[in-house]
Amino acid sequence: MSKFLTPLFGFAIFVSTAAAQDAAKGKEVFEQCGVCHNADSDEKKMGPGLKGLMKKPTLADGKTKVTDASVMKKVDEGGNGMPAYAEMLDKKEKANLLAYLKTL
Repeated sequence: MSKFLTPLFGFAIFVSTAAAQDAAKGKEVFEQCGVCHNADSDEKKMGPGLKGLMKKPTLADGKTKVTDASVMKKVDEGGNGMPAYAEMLDKKEKANLLAYLKTL
């Protein structure tokens, strides 16, 4: 989402109002995920290990392509014993979590 600001030297300036992703803050959010998911391994804990998640072709179901949207959908909806985080995490926390997952 962008907001239009006043023209500067004849050019319109747009400022993003979307939250910037912060992987360090996402690591803090991940602490609650770490109870069930390994961050430093792809070995299964209670849930699948998430090391290299964003580089994999599919999620653990073997069908769903790994994209930002599919990972966030899984976080929001949960499933297979994972709780839904749609109401537990705000947009900024989710953006930060996604940034962290991209570092694994």
